Amino acid sequence: MSPPVLQDFAVISSKLTSMQGSLAMLVDTPDYSDKCVHLEALKNRLEALASTQIVSTFNSMATDQAKLFVKVFSEMDRMPQLLAYYYKCHKGQLLSSWQDLSQSELTVNQQLSEFYDNLLSAWHAQICWTSQVFVKPYEVVTVLLIQTLGAMAPSVPVCVNAALQRCDAEARLEVLLELHHTTSTFTHSLEAATLPHLGEANPLKLCELVCVLMEPYRSYQLQYGELEEVHLLIQISAVPLEHGEVMDCVQELSQSVAKLFSLAGGAVERCVRLTDGLAVRGLLHALKALFTKYVSDFSTTLQSIRRKCRLEETPTSSVFQEDWTAFQNCVRIIATCGELLRQFGAFEQQLSNKILGTAGKYLSESYSPRSLPAIQEVSLSERKCSGRSPWQEYNYLQKGNTAEYNSLMELLYSLKEKGTGASSLLAEPRAALTRLNQQANRLAFDSVFLQIKHQIHLVHRMETGDVGQAESYTDDLPTFSLSPQEYISNIGQYIMSLPLHLEPFVTQEDPALELALHAGKLPFPPEQGDDLPELDNTADYWLGSVARATMQTYCDAILQVSHLHPRATKQLITDIEYLTNVMDALGLQPSRSLQNILALLRARPEDYRQAAKPLPRRLASTLAAIRGLDY
Repeated sequence: MSPPVLQDFAVISSKLTSMQGSLAMLVDTPDYSDKCVHLEALKNRLEALASTQIVSTFNSMATDQAKLFVKVFSEMDRMPQLLAYYYKCHKGQLLSSWQDLSQSELTVNQQLSEFYDNLLSAWHAQICWTSQVFVKPYEVVTVLLIQTLGAMAPSVPVCVNAALQRCDAEARLEVLLELHHTTSTFTHSLEAATLPHLGEANPLKLCELVCVLMEPYRSYQLQYGELEEVHLLIQISAVPLEHGEVMDCVQELSQSVAKLFSLAGGAVERCVRLTDGLAVRGLLHALKALFTKYVSDFSTTLQSIRRKCRLEETPTSSVFQEDWTAFQNCVRIIATCGELLRQFGAFEQQLSNKILGTAGKYLSESYSPRSLPAIQEVSLSERKCSGRSPWQEYNYLQKGNTAEYNSLMELLYSLKEKGTGASSLLAEPRAALTRLNQQANRLAFDSVFLQIKHQIHLVHRMETGDVGQAESYTDDLPTFSLSPQEYISNIGQYIMSLPLHLEPFVTQEDPALELALHAGKLPFPPEQGDDLPELDNTADYWLGSVARATMQTYCDAILQVSHLHPRATKQLITDIEYLTNVMDALGLQPSRSLQNILALLRARPEDYRQAAKPLPRRLASTLAAIRGLDY
């Protein structure tokens, strides 16, 4: 349409505008409706005549002609129709570029990145041009982007889904994060471009634009916990713990700690990147699954080490073999458990701080779990009055799962009220790690006690016949004399050497080992009423536990003997006295059970009833039967 024709167009539109003004005064006439229909038909004809020139004007971005069309269409109350031409022209150009990109060999992430670059360039160019043409340029260009994004074929959700389907499960979450990051980067660029002009923009349209951009990721954000759990379990399953040799197992267990907390820390960062901290509850669920799997694998490895060290096997030989290798390996495992406990405590504290530092901004100052509906209304009004940018208002969780959002608010409120230092976000994993440490301590204890247990097992081979049968025993049975037998001498010497091997507990400056040892509970605790100075010293605590285990197991073994003739009784008294002397030398008290057995063994047959009176009746009856006494 040449300039003269444009002038004719302006003249015609002016006449139509005059007709429209005149028609307003005829609203009460009988044929008012017919006249309105006729006027609209004339406007349609005029628009049809000008349509080609309108398209050409918007395609070539001819400012003066565009201004004329804006003036004319405004006067005719037809601005929506003119804007439709504008959107169609520029949307078509942008969608054409997307069509080319989507059919290229580029990855989906690269396609989106380039298309977003095109959109950003279009935003700046169109804002510059529309500012000269339209009254509300920011709203116009915002709607252009909304329509363009909504008309993409294939759409962003389809592209994201296709990209995730093409990769294996291990890489799926990372691919999703890359795509989300690309979209977020574009969103932040748009935010930076609009922030200086928020007063000129339509906040509702900006909110709609943010939704259109971020909605393709909402379903994945709502599933974040499940996605993260799958990712973490795949990763932790690739961390080897079990190896052929015990030493290799110990090494792998030690090295696994850093890998575990690297995975846990990575999960926290992914939660922040993908959900801005809103998926905290899903994150906690995934972390619990991670620690549960790790503890299970660690525990299985400890059981394997127990088998390799033959801690449960019944001894087949009376040969005493003092070997501290297993115990030294177990000490390293205990130190690893201590490092687990130490790093877990630090991680839980950092996690609490991170949650409040990110998701905490969604918690209203006036929030109270006791009046949730009212608080939600207040929170909504606060947001309306806060003047915050529409770019910051998008909240996929509140929109997609209100119940989960309310649970998140309760969690944040609890963290804020109690303080992050008193949080128990991962109470179950912490308890599981404590049990694991207990298992490691018990493994170490059993490795120490193994040789003692084997020697005590020889008590069952003591002489049980009459004195006259003493010469009939086989050569491999212990001979009786009034000096301690070999089995009890071995036990005594072994216990006497314990302080030397327990010395690392005292001398090593290893905070992790110290933490694990203090957190672990050994079997055979001190008897009620005993002095407990050993609890202040880890080595003494271990020595006391092993000593009490020795005495208790020894007592049990003695009570399993079917019969003792007098000479065997005297020998057993000698053996017990030797063991009590060892205990005295180490500053340890003989157990009451051992003292009672010794007293009953020493008692002459005629004095047995009197000696047994203050002692447990069941014990007295058992020993009377073993000695062949009437009781």
